[in-house]
Amino acid sequence: MRHRKDHRKLSRTHSHRRALLRNLVTSLIQHERIETTLAKAKEARRVGERMITFAKRGDLSARRHVARFVHGDHNVRKLFDTVAPWYETRNGGYTRILKLGRRLGDAGEMALLELVKSPELKEKLRKEEEAAIKAAKAAGKLAPARGKGAKEAAAEGEGAAGGSTGTAVEEKRGRAKEKRKAAPAKPERPGKGVAPPKTGKAPTRARQRGKSGE
Repeated sequence: MRHRKDHRKLSRTHSHRRALLRNLVTSLIQHERIETTLAKAKEARRVGERMITFAKRGDLSARRHVARFVHGDHNVRKLFDTVAPWYETRNGGYTRILKLGRRLGDAGEMALLELVKSPELKEKLRKEEEAAIKAAKAAGKLAPARGKGAKEAAAEGEGAAGGSTGTAVEEKRGRAKEKRKAAPAKPERPGKGVAPPKTGKAPTRARQRGKSGE
């Protein structure tokens, strides 16, 4: 009987279960929402909220504790620098679980685990995203203009260089024309449908017999 057992084994060994929770919590920090089974979501929620509580402390000991569990230094930095400030005035309840129904196949109950964001935070993030998109568009418009200016400058440089080499090109063309004139003319070939000119040929045996009979 599972009396007084506050965790789920998830049909895994201790090491496999720990690795699974590490991956789920890391994905939650990286993508801010994950889709998994309801049992896994409930277990990942417990560990994920503990990691956020450590990140709110912000000291070196808390950072080392989180770094032992969360994969990737960039995810640890995001947790301490970006996610933790969202919940400065919030005591717990950093995540929510939304049920998605049962999946096809084994009819496992699915759920969506995501970080909770207040309306003010959502509006702030939306404005920051719009500003980033505008800046990216402005940078994209400037890039073709710079490329066009570079092409024009390159064309001008080629024109200046071409002026100095123009005489050499003309000399080569003149030499080629002289060679063509000096070369002997090739005999013209008869066109299609035109009979070749008649030439004197030796008489055939039939003609010779006819002449001898006469």
